[in-house]
Amino acid sequence: MPVLVEMGWGGLVQYPATITWTDISARVDMVQGVTITRGASDELSETQPGTATLTLDNQDGALTPGNPASPYYPFVRRNAPVRVSVTTTTPRTGVAPWPVAMLSDDFDDGIVDPALWSGSFGGVTETDGKTRIPLIPGGSASLQSARTWVLAGSQIAVKVAKLPTANGSSAAAARFMVNSVTSGTRVGFTYNAITGSLRCVSEVGFADASGVTLTYSGIDHLWLRLRELSGTLLWETSPDGATWTVRRSLTTPAWVTSQQVVVDLPVSRTGGTADYAEWDLIGHQTSPRFYGTVNEFPVEWEGLLSKVTISATDLFKRLNRLPPLMSCLSEEIKSLGPLAYYPLTEPSGATSAGDLSGTTAGPLTIAQVGTGGSLDFGTAPGPASATDALPVFTPASATAGRYLVSDMGPGYQDSSTGNWNMMEAWLSTSTAGRVIFALTGSAGTMQMVWSLNGSGALQVETMIDGSTWQTSAISSGNLADGKLHHFAYDEYAGRVYVDGVAKTTGSVQWMAGLRTLTVGAYAGARLWSGTIGHIMLTATQYTGIGSQMATHFQAGAAAFAGETADVRIGRLAKYAGLTAVTILGTTHDPIAGQGDGGTGVVARMREVEATESGRLYATRDGYGLAYQSRDLRYNPDPASEVFTIAYADLDTLGVQLADDDQKLCNQVEASRPGGATQKVRADSSVLAFGLYGQQLEILKTSDNSLVDAASWIVSRYANPDPELREVPVEAYTMPTYQAILNAEISSFFSVTGLPAQAPAASMRVTVEGYTETIREKSHTIQFRTSASARDSVWVLGDATYGRLDSTTRLAY
Repeated sequence: MPVLVEMGWGGLVQYPATITWTDISARVDMVQGVTITRGASDELSETQPGTATLTLDNQDGALTPGNPASPYYPFVRRNAPVRVSVTTTTPRTGVAPWPVAMLSDDFDDGIVDPALWSGSFGGVTETDGKTRIPLIPGGSASLQSARTWVLAGSQIAVKVAKLPTANGSSAAAARFMVNSVTSGTRVGFTYNAITGSLRCVSEVGFADASGVTLTYSGIDHLWLRLRELSGTLLWETSPDGATWTVRRSLTTPAWVTSQQVVVDLPVSRTGGTADYAEWDLIGHQTSPRFYGTVNEFPVEWEGLLSKVTISATDLFKRLNRLPPLMSCLSEEIKSLGPLAYYPLTEPSGATSAGDLSGTTAGPLTIAQVGTGGSLDFGTAPGPASATDALPVFTPASATAGRYLVSDMGPGYQDSSTGNWNMMEAWLSTSTAGRVIFALTGSAGTMQMVWSLNGSGALQVETMIDGSTWQTSAISSGNLADGKLHHFAYDEYAGRVYVDGVAKTTGSVQWMAGLRTLTVGAYAGARLWSGTIGHIMLTATQYTGIGSQMATHFQAGAAAFAGETADVRIGRLAKYAGLTAVTILGTTHDPIAGQGDGGTGVVARMREVEATESGRLYATRDGYGLAYQSRDLRYNPDPASEVFTIAYADLDTLGVQLADDDQKLCNQVEASRPGGATQKVRADSSVLAFGLYGQQLEILKTSDNSLVDAASWIVSRYANPDPELREVPVEAYTMPTYQAILNAEISSFFSVTGLPAQAPAASMRVTVEGYTETIREKSHTIQFRTSASARDSVWVLGDATYGRLDSTTRLAY
């Protein structure tokens, strides 16, 4: 059970696919061990940020921040990515030949096992917890097993620790192979140090013309695996030893199913200077336990001995420190990565409007033409979901008043050349024939003007030669009706959207080199009378922006009210720059609008979690979130249990049966945005125990669904049964160790053979969280659990879940 601790020196935790991981497992103090905490204390509490704590040897100063002598300098610093895994092996049982999955070695004892690797030659050693195979010019060497293994129906994996370099040689290679009894007939992986390629081969006579060649990646190909599955041979690679990608598949060669095989890791070099290949953890399966960032590297001394005890936190640390969200509309616009975004939501009295894109686009400043007129910020209501007010343009006439101008700079100008121009805005007016905004190139030849024609319909006027105008009408109908409208233009598709609907558009000339933005006028005329806001401009090669901009009407009008919970979670994650979101379960109800700005992204996600009785947590195998719907827990049965354990096998102290009023709730007063406040009550429970009330404010979209949510709580907690709230397990000693490692938040397991004093001989529990401590030959997991029976729901005609007055709780 080696612990695998890896640091992503210099990497960014939010970009896991770009991190090169360094194994520092040998530095871990396994006497103190590694402690990891994840999940919630119970089913009524929110999951907490996951943490990991471990002590590392720093005798060489490599983990001292700011130490230029460190091989990891200057990346020993806060927020360095870290991941922790446990590796397990398949015990060897019976007599030879054995499935090759039973061949395993962690290379940690410093001695090449003469029985396991009886065919080894060429000076193979075990060094620093790896097997080291020397590449001597003109020579060869290999770590090689006896012929006592079978690949059919089995698999074998290995971790790459170091691959050879060319070192002046014309040929240098390292291989991971499974050999038949015929010389040169073999399958496996070949690394060519001259070309930097990894080849998946099935050789006959030491050759395979159909081999699949990959450019070797120390990130994507960190682990290699050969697997035979029901007549198909698979070559697979993995960045972490847990998630595998098939690189080649082939009908299993006949010899694989009929012969005993040799596992062979040969190397060779024709010339140059010597070096070596290193491999690790052959035959090990990896179970990720934690992924996050180091909070600090505090160096401690005990005399002359130095150590670093680090704590690390999962991605919730990063999410919790993000700035508060803006309105749903603004977040949607920002998520497109605009080159210029002017919300125009400055407060009353402002004299300019800022760009929120984060680029170098200049601010919009007030300009005057003629005399009179006004431009007042913070005056008129904007889109319904964006509570900030917009400016009101009040000209003295069509040619006298105030407007806004910005030089968006050379960066925007360069991007507008050779990319597709995309733009959008919100507007309201009762005056037709006026200009919304105009874009002009620095040379004045390229110009684009968005306006309403004399009938109030949207139109775009373009010029590309400095003299000839082309006008394209949009079938928008009259927009000069005093109401707020949204329009978006997608140059790639040649399409205009008005209030989220694609409209018929005449031919629009392609623009380039745009730089100056004029809002509310063009050439000192046709001054806008009304409001304008949320102008977004960008230029991009991405061709899917048009349809996304069209959705911004719904974002502004209703903050996506009515979208389902899983979609909302994905949307909020997008605002945080997070794309890895795993949705589990199938019941996802409609959700009310997203709400005002000023609240953090995690708080918004928690609102969805509470509304749907779901579960939100950071994944332990990478930079991602998981969201579980409530139906994932419905009606647990033996087939869905990850493991079963006898009470006598827990081998720990502290198992407790709880029966108190901690979770008791017999009255819920519930409310929702724009709906009635309603009460659900269990009178028999109130009579027996007194009133235990709860206020519930959730994002349901109907009064019926609100009552369903309140009833769900009362039906589960009006009289909760006794339960096991914590189950400590010494997992390492169990034959079901791998199954126990698979237990995740909301997994089920049963504790059987309970003492005679228990209310039942067996109790099924649901995992809410856990704290684990991993030491040498010990892995204690303290599961925090709840009673699975509370999540049973009525099923018509079912022998277990259809019993009257016993399992009649209705699901919602």
